[in-house]
Amino acid sequence: MTDWKPDELGEGYEQRTIPLGSDPDGEGTIEATLVRRTAPETVEAAVLYVHGFSDYFFQTQMAEFFTERGFAFYALDLRKCGRSRREGQTGHYVSDLKMYDQELDAALAIIRDETGGKPVVLSAHSTGGLILPLWLHRLNQTAGGTRGAGIAGLVLNSPWFDLQGKAWMRTVGTRVIGLVAKVRPKDIIKLPPTNAYGTSLHVSAHGEWDFNTAFKPLEGFPVSYGWLTAIRRGHARLHQGLDVGVPSLVLRSTRTRFAREYSPAVDDADAVLDVRQIARWSGCLGNQVTVVPIEGARHDVFISKDHARQAAYDAVDQWLRATRLVKA
Repeated sequence: MTDWKPDELGEGYEQRTIPLGSDPDGEGTIEATLVRRTAPETVEAAVLYVHGFSDYFFQTQMAEFFTERGFAFYALDLRKCGRSRREGQTGHYVSDLKMYDQELDAALAIIRDETGGKPVVLSAHSTGGLILPLWLHRLNQTAGGTRGAGIAGLVLNSPWFDLQGKAWMRTVGTRVIGLVAKVRPKDIIKLPPTNAYGTSLHVSAHGEWDFNTAFKPLEGFPVSYGWLTAIRRGHARLHQGLDVGVPSLVLRSTRTRFAREYSPAVDDADAVLDVRQIARWSGCLGNQVTVVPIEGARHDVFISKDHARQAAYDAVDQWLRATRLVKA
């Protein structure tokens, strides 16, 4: 593994490459990127954050929130995502979500080594909120389980627990997508174009956040048959019930407003996922699950408007104290 070097987020942030070898999906040599923020003087625990689809780590306010509470903060850009994507690679493409276990295992090992074995809280958004519970469930089946591996809790921000849209897409549509994926996995599914959510966020349009649009395009990355099939298999496994082995906090908006073009209505709702599905399937995480709807939150609750964003951070703070992951 490479040494730490300065990250594009500037002072206080560094990144480290995690080599992953040859891509099982045939797109050359792959790697993941671990980002860290300068740790607090006294480290009580650590956090590992995982992004969603068409996303990467840029939310520095989140890092500051955790470091102020004594956490060493880390974030992982998964293979072919954000900082980790290389020329010729299909953005975010994997044919099986289990493939991410490799970089998640490696990142956890680095964090545990650097923090002297301190407990680790996992945090994830959207697709990352599906990837992490599946990984934790598998980890929890091994000797020592999740807690033996040093995991202490899980915070999910608008996790992708089911396929949004019309009901037939979750039945007949899913079967058709799976059949196409067997022969043309990287073909792109023709979906109506939309940039409503992306333009609601970025400073160049209607938002207040400055992020790298090569890593997080305003219109999102294309969706392929193979990738969506991997997601649907993940959804099916989640719906059977998981045991992540640690207390979980699930944050979501109180409403969904799907739109293809921006309007102020998308500023205080989830414009990407159906929040009713998040509410329905959160219990499938097993163990102790706390669900907190955030009034006025966007899809990523931590880049919502001020009032909703503060409510989300307050909910995390209360949960950390209630679970004794920070001192009361």
